[in-house]
Amino acid sequence: MTAPFAPLDPRGAVLGDEVYARLGEAILDGRLAPGERLRDHELAEWLGVSRTPVREALQRLERVGLVEVSPHRYTRVSQPNRQIDTAELVAFNMGLAVRMACARAEDEAVAQALERLDEVIAASRADDPIALADASHVFFAVITNAAGNYALLQFVREYEFAIRRDMVGWQPFLECPIGRTAAYEEFRAALVARDGDGAEALLRGIHGLP
Repeated sequence: MTAPFAPLDPRGAVLGDEVYARLGEAILDGRLAPGERLRDHELAEWLGVSRTPVREALQRLERVGLVEVSPHRYTRVSQPNRQIDTAELVAFNMGLAVRMACARAEDEAVAQALERLDEVIAASRADDPIALADASHVFFAVITNAAGNYALLQFVREYEFAIRRDMVGWQPFLECPIGRTAAYEEFRAALVARDGDGAEALLRGIHGLP
């Protein structure tokens, strides 16, 4: 098999994190396809590193569900999870981030989140599900940073690859672009008012959660 990526030049990065990122991106873009066997010595050779950071990266990828391991049998790329499960998890965590950001984020951080939210609203108004998914992902990242909760931030960062893979082909719960955009605008107003309860409830409604 042809090497799916060039050797690493890890200057300025933690080697284990760089290997994890490189393998995760290769799984996302299909260079490492679902069901493909992963051999640490082969990956290490391709990346130009020792087996240790490769094994650490594979363990992390297993924890987040991108790799599955059967001891003494195989290590391989897993199949994507059910999209509905991941979408539910993302929506609940985004609601928590919004609630915390309303309570304690700096005005500048909220302003940055509102700029990203305006991109979400524009994509909704255009009825472009791909742009809506991309803009929502960016908004989620910004509002999570604004929330200032280290545990939530670490959780989202660790599971980012799994979230991105499982959400491919996502479609919004609210199908009508007019009603959906109105709901996003109402959510925006709640965020401006720092109404954490209201903003979280509106966001859950947008994503079809109780």
